[in-house]
Amino acid sequence: MDKTTEGWFSGFLGVLIFSGSLPATRIAVADLDPLFLTVARASIAGLLGAALLLALRQRRPARHDLLPLAVVALGVVIGFPLLTALALQHVTAAHSIVFIGLLPLATAIFGVVRGNERPRPAFWVFSGIGGCLVAGFALVQGASTSALGDLLMVAAVLLCGLGYAEGATLARRLGGWQVISWALVLSLPFMVGLALLTLPSSWAGIGLPAWLGLTYVSLFSMLIGFVFWYRGLALGGIAGVGQLQLLQPFFGLALSSVLLNEAVGWPMIAVTLGVILCVAGAKHFAKPDRTNVPLTAQAEAASRS
Repeated sequence: MDKTTEGWFSGFLGVLIFSGSLPATRIAVADLDPLFLTVARASIAGLLGAALLLALRQRRPARHDLLPLAVVALGVVIGFPLLTALALQHVTAAHSIVFIGLLPLATAIFGVVRGNERPRPAFWVFSGIGGCLVAGFALVQGASTSALGDLLMVAAVLLCGLGYAEGATLARRLGGWQVISWALVLSLPFMVGLALLTLPSSWAGIGLPAWLGLTYVSLFSMLIGFVFWYRGLALGGIAGVGQLQLLQPFFGLALSSVLLNEAVGWPMIAVTLGVILCVAGAKHFAKPDRTNVPLTAQAEAASRS
């Protein structure tokens, strides 16, 4: 398996893991405060990440890597989890998952800005079609959904795309799992402090499903999924592999239907399938420019993850 193919496969595994994030969050916020859920998941994942870094004796990141790591933490450790948890108080998991179709476009844009990638013009056509399908669906459904929930999801997607692109660029130097672990460790003192301040006043009303949801988003969404995702982006290219996120709504809608018994209508399915079809076209025309970082160096660094 060549490095590019390996990157796509690793990215696909990451998408599968992330697909359970919004349904698990929806379950958890039924009994847990969104702010506590956000800081608790980051604290748990941060402690595990710190243990991994210590156990495997990883070198500390260079001083010039601290700001990019802070951007990663802002985007994927704090911003996306908190904003989606707040949004899920106003919209269903099934509706919010459709917004994930905007993530590939956001990731590709930030990949150009932060990762120095240059996909061909046709790439933007396919990526843009997928984004327009999602935005159009949200507008059509606007009368029956929360405008606040939709705005929160858009903000979450933008921050997440920035965190993905920044983390993938770092992964070429530090390795995939090291990036998310250091980002979690960097935000750990702040997160643990907030977790202690936002502890539930009573644990009696928190059911087992909420604890299972917290466990999933802490272990899989916050740590394990990023091990595969950042590795995939580093090996296969941010813009190209990022299009795999178009598959996430499909898996997420299926999980929402099975786990939460949420209604998934034909319009939502049609939009999701239309978005998924854009993957093939975008993949074909995604040709990242890696002239600034030799391929062998990227692959060597990313393979450490």
